[in-house]
Amino acid sequence: MKIVLASTSAYRRELLQRFGLPFETARPDIDESPLPDESPAATAERLAEQKARAVAAHYPDALIIGSDQVAHLGATRFGKPGTVERAVAQLKTMSGRSVIFHTALALLNTRSGRIQVDAVPTEVRFRNLSDEEIVRYVDKERPLDCAGSAKSEGLGITLLEALSGDDPNALVGLPLIALARMLRNEGIALP
Repeated sequence: MKIVLASTSAYRRELLQRFGLPFETARPDIDESPLPDESPAATAERLAEQKARAVAAHYPDALIIGSDQVAHLGATRFGKPGTVERAVAQLKTMSGRSVIFHTALALLNTRSGRIQVDAVPTEVRFRNLSDEEIVRYVDKERPLDCAGSAKSEGLGITLLEALSGDDPNALVGLPLIALARMLRNEGIALP
């Protein structure tokens, strides 16, 4: 079966390439707004599934991967900042605190209609950051396209005190341990 990553994220594409399986990407066109009173974990899971389903009509015989990540500190959610100013503001808010990154994954088999959904939370403890460190980091790495404004796979690791979770890849955007399990459930041989 064809494997389709319902994402245009370069980070997710790079992670999926680790499996050595041929795949293609498709852009899911969905509204990523949270629903009223929806928890961050529920938002991530719903959006991962919606992303997979959004491209399903174009792939009647495929395994479609959807993924979404929601970062939060209490009731405050951190999306992709998009601007330097918002990235700096996010990092100032997260300085010295623990932030939860919920990374959800959905695998839709369009032949059978079966869908598997899982979520992998990662607790990220930021060290106390000076304003100068934050500005220097944002200037060097330009983390404008990642939730929470810190790329743990790059220079952003220097902003952290600790990470706690079941899969370090989840923080980058695609939980590979869970995905490998889901693909094996669909008959894909890994390794």
